Amino acid sequence: MSPPDDVTEILQAASAGDRTAFDRLLPLIYEELREIAERKLGFEREGHTLQATALAHEAFLKLVDQTRVEWRNRAHFFAVASQAIRRILVDHARHHAAQKRGGGERPLSYDEILDISVERPDSNLLHLDRALERLAVEHPEKARVVELRFFGGLTSQEAATVLGMGVRTVERHWEFSRAWLYRNLMTDGED
Repeated sequence: MSPPDDVTEILQAASAGDRTAFDRLLPLIYEELREIAERKLGFEREGHTLQATALAHEAFLKLVDQTRVEWRNRAHFFAVASQAIRRILVDHARHHAAQKRGGGERPLSYDEILDISVERPDSNLLHLDRALERLAVEHPEKARVVELRFFGGLTSQEAATVLGMGVRTVERHWEFSRAWLYRNLMTDGED
C-alpha cells in the first residue's frame, strides 16, 4: 500500500493544475489499483477478454481525465476509482450480454449476496448494478458504501473517511445494503 501522505500531496498538486502529478502518482498506486481490478475480475466469466492490467489502466486513464475533481486524499482517489471500475465492468458486462441471445443472466444466490466476493458470471453484474441503482434511489448513502467497499475495495475505515461518517455507521450501512440487495435481487429474478 502506498503512503497516504505521499499520495495526498501528489493528488493535491494535480488538483492545483500540475499535469505531471499523475506521472508521479502512478507508481505509488498502480499495484493497489491492479489488485482491486484483479479482485473484481474474479466476478467475470471464465475466458473473458478483460484483464486486470487493462482494467487498471483504463480506470487510471479515466481518473487522469477528471479535470474538475479536487482530490482530497488517497481514500478519495480510490473512491472515485471505484466508480470508474464499476462503470467499466458494467459496460463490459452489458457488451458481453448484448452479444448473447437473452444475455444468459441468472438470479444471484443468497451466499453470493451475503459474501459478495464469490465468483459469478459477468451477466450477474448487470443484476447487481440495476439493484444498486434502485438502492441509490431509496438509500443513496448506503449505495455509496456498497460502491466503495465492493467496487473500490475500500475498507470500512477508508469508506468512513471518504463519506465523512463513523466506521460503525459504514458497517451498519454495509450489512443493511447486503440484505436489501439480496431481497431485491431475489424478487428481480422472479420476473
